[in-house]
Order: sequence, then structure tokens, then C-alpha cells
Amino acid sequence: MAMPRPPRVLLLLTVLLGASAVTGFTNVPETPRSVCKGLANMNQYNDFALENTAECFEKCNQEGDKSCHLGNLQSYWLNLELYLVEKSDLALPNMTFVKAFVKDVYTNISEDLEFSLTPSEVPRPVEANEDKPPDRVRFPRSLFASLGSSREMVRMAVTVLDVGSGGVFKGPQLSQGDGSRVLNNRLLGFRLGNLSVSGLAEPLEITFSHQPQPPNMTVTCVFWDVTRASTGDWSSEGCSTKRGTERTVCHCDHLTFFTLLLRPVLNRATVEALTRVSQAGCVTSMTFLAFTIALYVVLRQRFKSEDAPKIHVALSISLFLLNLTFFINVERGPQGSGVACRAQGATFHYFLLCVFTWMGLEAFHLYLLVIRVFNTYFGHYFLKLSLVGWGLPALMVIGTGSADSYGLYTILDQEDRITLQLCWFQKETALYITVHGYFLITFLFSAVVLGLVAWKIFTLQSATAGKEQGQSWRSVFTVLGLSSLVGMTWGLAILTPLGLSTIYIFAIFNSLQGVFIFCWFLVLYFLSPRAASSSSGTAHVNQTQSVSRD
Repeated sequence: MAMPRPPRVLLLLTVLLGASAVTGFTNVPETPRSVCKGLANMNQYNDFALENTAECFEKCNQEGDKSCHLGNLQSYWLNLELYLVEKSDLALPNMTFVKAFVKDVYTNISEDLEFSLTPSEVPRPVEANEDKPPDRVRFPRSLFASLGSSREMVRMAVTVLDVGSGGVFKGPQLSQGDGSRVLNNRLLGFRLGNLSVSGLAEPLEITFSHQPQPPNMTVTCVFWDVTRASTGDWSSEGCSTKRGTERTVCHCDHLTFFTLLLRPVLNRATVEALTRVSQAGCVTSMTFLAFTIALYVVLRQRFKSEDAPKIHVALSISLFLLNLTFFINVERGPQGSGVACRAQGATFHYFLLCVFTWMGLEAFHLYLLVIRVFNTYFGHYFLKLSLVGWGLPALMVIGTGSADSYGLYTILDQEDRITLQLCWFQKETALYITVHGYFLITFLFSAVVLGLVAWKIFTLQSATAGKEQGQSWRSVFTVLGLSSLVGMTWGLAILTPLGLSTIYIFAIFNSLQGVFIFCWFLVLYFLSPRAASSSSGTAHVNQTQSVSRD
């Protein structure tokens, strides 16, 4: 009697369970589906695998994501040179993103070896009678002589690799948001056989050509150090940098992958000096701002019906708290847990936005008083300004904090050492939008208003020329006083890319804004009876206008 055939569903389940059991017992790992995990093409260097893996240069961002593994990807490209020197039958890559040259070199050579590293060409030996190319590497004869006792010939690989704008070969220090980057995204790799070459008595010489760089940035010779961080990072140990306007020469005592890092010019000594200058300015500014606030409190009945002194004091309070939080942030450094650091960064950000907002409101009040003049009545005017001055920054900080944008901010010097750490932003996009962008909007508005007020002041002066002595000087001082209220000293930040001297000028003048406000407040309301009749210090422009009555 024939046995009944098992149902097909039962047979299928049996096969699947058997396959699962075999997989479980043999513990065979599943190959990642994503090439950017870095394992799918590992040890495969044909054209297809190279092009396939090179797509990850653009796909993997600075922080990486679940579909990328920066460590595996970087190992893939580091192993390419070893593969080149071990596989004599391998076709040498000549693609837009990677070009390589392999050569057997006798260790008893009588002269140094030079190779052209022109980005658009495959690396090649430089002939003795040709002009030296702008991008090149020189291997000292002594390097090969040191290998002569163990071998007669060694296989050399020279590689030029374009890593694109993603996160591969960028490393942790390039994620600090300070503008650092790999110059032209180009890496140069050198290898001799399967040897690990380091501690050379006579270093190799690498020459990079490049465009003139901004004065606030500098280039540094670095190599990829696989021992740094979890996935590797750039290091300058064993390399020296000889900088030029359009050419930089690196001398390094080992062989690996090299490049130039473009980084801010600030080093440890400069950052410390600027920090001391800013801290001294902050203490001085806070002292005079406290005097300004105290004068207003003592004589507040005198200013009860005026709006301008209230706006000045609101700006003084926000500026005092900003200086205080900055002083604490820099003096104590990052403290406590990550939550505490984020809270500290959010507090600093809030008072900075308050200062920008109140400077913009100073300009708005000046516009109503001097430019618009008519139809300037607003009910509960100062209350509405206060809601904007303190409330708008709070909303921006809440939105920024909800995006987890605050955290530890680190500035590194040219030797990869930490020069400054403070609780600030950890996401560059949020910094640009909520600080740089917001400041630019308020600054441009204030600058336009101040320009119109200055034009009106000097136009009025021309109309009344000869009627009063010293009016020109008073007009100049009036414009200077108003400029301190609307934050023109902050505009010096735009000049900082011009060099280190402008950075010091910005640090000094901007940290003393509180002193300028106190002097203006004192002259306007206590030393000048004529000016006291105007709520904005522009009495000689318009002495009768009023903005509101609460």
C-alpha cells in the first residue's frame, strides 16, 4: 500500500526549518546587503568593486548612518595598496577617484626617486631632465639603502585617491564645525611591499600645490592614523609642514596615506590670549552694565513715562547675563553630564539671541522716533517689545534644543591638541541658522536704520550750519553712541577672515560694548540737560515726538 504524499506546505516548512537549523549550527554570518557596510567588496579590487565602493564616498555623511560603516570602508581603501604590491597580475586602477602606479625598485639605487602626483594623471616617475611638477613626492635614496641587507628589490605602490565630500577619511576632528576639511578631498598613499616603514632618518618629501588660502585658515600635513578613535583619524605626528602661498611641502618619517588639512589659524596660545582678553572685557563690561542698571533703578521715577531708557536697560540686562554665562562657560569648561552641558549651551544661546533681539528693537525704536515720526502711537508699547525681546529667543532655543543641537564644542590646534572646549553647538546647521543667520538679519536692519538716522542728523546739521558751534562733533558722538546701542561692534565679526589682528579688534571692542552703553546712558540722561528732553538721544533731530504711553 503506497504511503500518502505529504502536503506541500508541510514539506516547505520542513525545508525551511532544516535550513534554519543548519544556519544556526554553522553560525554563518549574513553578508551585508549594503555595499557601504564595507564588507560586500572586501578584498575585491576589480573595476566593478572599486566603482561600487567609491559610491559610498558621497553616500556616507560625516557622522555615518545605519547603512554605512566608515571603519570598514576606510580599511578597504587602505588595503588597496597592499593588494597592489602583492598581486603582480592585477590591473592598475585608472579612474576619476583612484589612480595608482606600481614599480619594482632596486634597493641599491644611486639617486632619490621622484614621482609626479598631478591630480588628473596617473602617478609616474619624474625624469632627471624634466621640470619638476608642482605636485610630487621624493623618496630618499637612504630609504631603499636601509632595506638592502634583506632584499635586492622591493615593490612600490603610489596611489592618488579622491574621497569626495562624504564622511569617509574625514575623522572625528573634522566634525567639530570649525570649517576644517581635507584640502581638495585628495589623499596620497605610498607603500613598499608588505613592510611597515616608520622612523626614517631622512624623511620623504611631499609637495602639494593649491590655491592661496584665506588668512584665517592654515594648512597642515597629516597622515591617516588607524590607532586613533574607533575608526581612525588624522594626525601630524612625525610630519613637518613648510607652508607657502600656493605650495606646501610636507616632510614625514613614515609611509601611509597623507593629505593636507585646511583648518582655522587659531592655535592654543592664540585661543588662550583671546580668551583672556574676552574675559577681561566681559568683567569690565559687566561692571559698567551693573552701574547702568543701578542708575535706572535708583532714578526710575524720572524715566517712568519714557520708553527709550527701558529699552536701554533691557539690552543692558541681556548683555550682562550673556557676559556672565560666557565667562562661566569658558572659565569652568564643560561640567557634569551631557544633559548639563546641553542646558549650559542652551542658556548661553538664549542670552546671545536676547542681545541680538534687543539690539534690533533699539534700531526699531530709533526708526519710529526719527525716521517714521508720525503715527507712532502703540498701546502697551514696551510690553510688546518685551514679549518679542525675551519671548522670541525662548521659542528659538526650544526649537533648537528639540533637535538635539546643543553639546560639547571643541577647537583643536594645528597639532590636533584641544585648545578650547565649551558647551555650545554640536550641529553646524543649527549654528548657522539660529546664530549666524539671525545675527545677519538683525545687524543689516540695524545698520540700515543707523545709516538713515546719520543721514538725517548730518542733513539737519547742514541746514543749521553756523547757528551753533561744535554741532559737528556732537553729531558724530551721537551717531557713535547710537551705534553702540544697535550693536555695530558686532559687525566687526565680518572682518575676522582678514586675519588675526581683526580677530583681536573684534574681541576687544565687542567685549566692551557694556562700557560704551554706560557712557552713552550717562551722557544722555545725566550730563546733557538738552539731550535729556529726548527719549532716544536725538534731541536735535526731533525733540517733541513720543512713541507711546502704556
